[in-house]
Amino acid sequence: MVGGQQSSLRDRARYLFDRRLARSTGTLLGWLALGCLVVVVPVSTLLVWMDPNAPRSLSGRLTAVWRTSAETLRLGVATGAPLRMLLSVLLGLIALLCVSTLVGVVTTGLGDRLAELRRGRSTVLERGHAVVLGWSEQVFTVVAESAAAQDSRGRGVVAVLADRDPAEMDEALAATLGPRRTRLVCRTGSLTDPAALALVAPGAAGSVLVLPAEDADADPEVVRILLALRPLLGAAAGPPVVAAVRDRRYLPAARLAAGPRGVVLDTDTTTARLLVQSARRPGLPAVLRDLLDVAGAEFHVIEPRTPAGLTFAEIALHFASACVVGVLGADGRPLLTPAPDSVLAAGDRLVVVAHDDTAVTPADCRGLVDPAVMAAREPSPPGPTRTLLLGWNRRAPLIVDTLRRTARPGSVLDVVTGPDDDVVPPPSPSESGADAGPLHLTHHVGDLARPETVRSFDALGYDSVIVLGPDAGPGRERPDDRTLVTLLMLRAREEESGRALPVVAELCEHRSRVLAPLGRASDAVVRGELTALLMAQISQNPTLAPVFEEVFAARGGALGLRPAGQYVLPGREASFATVVAAALRHGDCAIGYRAHTPHTARGDDGIRLCPGKSERRVWAAGDEIVVVSAPPAVSCGGAGVRDGLPGMRRKEAGDAPAAHPPDRQ
Repeated sequence: MVGGQQSSLRDRARYLFDRRLARSTGTLLGWLALGCLVVVVPVSTLLVWMDPNAPRSLSGRLTAVWRTSAETLRLGVATGAPLRMLLSVLLGLIALLCVSTLVGVVTTGLGDRLAELRRGRSTVLERGHAVVLGWSEQVFTVVAESAAAQDSRGRGVVAVLADRDPAEMDEALAATLGPRRTRLVCRTGSLTDPAALALVAPGAAGSVLVLPAEDADADPEVVRILLALRPLLGAAAGPPVVAAVRDRRYLPAARLAAGPRGVVLDTDTTTARLLVQSARRPGLPAVLRDLLDVAGAEFHVIEPRTPAGLTFAEIALHFASACVVGVLGADGRPLLTPAPDSVLAAGDRLVVVAHDDTAVTPADCRGLVDPAVMAAREPSPPGPTRTLLLGWNRRAPLIVDTLRRTARPGSVLDVVTGPDDDVVPPPSPSESGADAGPLHLTHHVGDLARPETVRSFDALGYDSVIVLGPDAGPGRERPDDRTLVTLLMLRAREEESGRALPVVAELCEHRSRVLAPLGRASDAVVRGELTALLMAQISQNPTLAPVFEEVFAARGGALGLRPAGQYVLPGREASFATVVAAALRHGDCAIGYRAHTPHTARGDDGIRLCPGKSERRVWAAGDEIVVVSAPPAVSCGGAGVRDGLPGMRRKEAGDAPAAHPPDRQ
């Protein structure tokens, strides 16, 4: 009886059977033997008694039953005295035990061999393939972008080496990548062992990417991997090596280990800068994803192939299908959005934004410019900002530092951390008795999972809200949960007020982005995704590394979104060439636009990068232009001075080349 109810006969029989089988292996074998006899002997008896040729005597039939049962159970068929039959059974059992043991040994050996073959121990023989070392959340983005780049050049190979089961890696990557022409090869082994690294043939590869793991020793592991790669790559020119570290303290060591051919990125710093830029420019993450993935428009470095003596403004209107954004000097130093009247020096190349499937050929588009629809007003200078930071993790100090160094006088930063957060924000300068500076920082402690904590801060009174989740670690298998709860409460506040709330959230997993309750002016940045896209881009074109350094500069970055009315008259039809020409007057390079229509559900809808110069549309007041802006002016004796690139000069009659400016910090 269980819980006051009578147990059924079936339940009691099953319980008794389970108890008997759970005792020992000998008990299990005994029950199996008894079960076989219960089935075999009666069936053998029926077969003998139903056989018309069976013996007539009872002893003869019993002998036939014995023979049939013994043949079925492979126990021997000897008849005669009971002792002789017993010895026959014993011999059959011994033979069965030997054969079973032999089959088990052979099966185990074959299984181990198949498992070894499944682990993939053969050396990759391809050349020009992409090598990905390590396993983290970034691996899916890196492999997808590398596979897409290989597909664009024909059928290729992406080799992944990690300390995991190859079948599991292949299954996980195949589920993410979907159908593809590029072949995926997974190998397992220690990433710091040169013998294991040799399995993926990094010396013959077209690019090598080293990913940081999620554990605390990830960055020292990256340094060890880069050192282990050195004997395999040799001293001669080899494939570009692109790596990433999480802690900027390991950046110098990683760059020394990578050598002259290597590029090492700082994941946390890049993510922190992106969060700050996204908070100030809603919609920027979608623009960056389009710029950095292989499928959309991308940065390229091309030869000018334009008539000599043209100014930068004229060169910008000499490509119908590409947007010129800067110059890469002969020494490899980039200059984004140079002065419109600058001319190219010998050896300079152009930095453009263009689609891979579009031929970048010169075409004079100056005739498409309509000066009559250009806006005459100057943009108003930015004022102080109010920012609300909810949550804390290891990137939060970098975010606070970036906000401090780029803030306008009178700006405010309110930080709210949970009681269980491991790191406490640094005190504001006013709290330590120093000059408060341009940013006033205050720190509050509250439970971010409680609605009253979020409601105590009037989120609508801030220019932007940044939501951070805790770092992944022991006991934090789903660190995005708190971020999703906070976003849900902010979205409810947005719906109550009927006003768009600019929110940018940092997420750990791609799957969480689909779940995030984002509003019209909100966006989510997946941790490490931008770094993964940058790694894939630089691995395909290492000359772009200094260009991306300028795009994500600590002083605020170069990408931005500006109101279309700043360049062209709202409600008037104009070509994109007119927008490009108007943007150049303000020191900006237009590379696309974001259309705002009544059907636009999210801020990342309606983005179009690198349209044709001849494309015409009616520009609405809510439309935005995607631009690459000039670096902010640097104070020098009270005058604003832009840092330039050697070889750039003004187009003036009889002037001499400009002197080399000091190195940029």
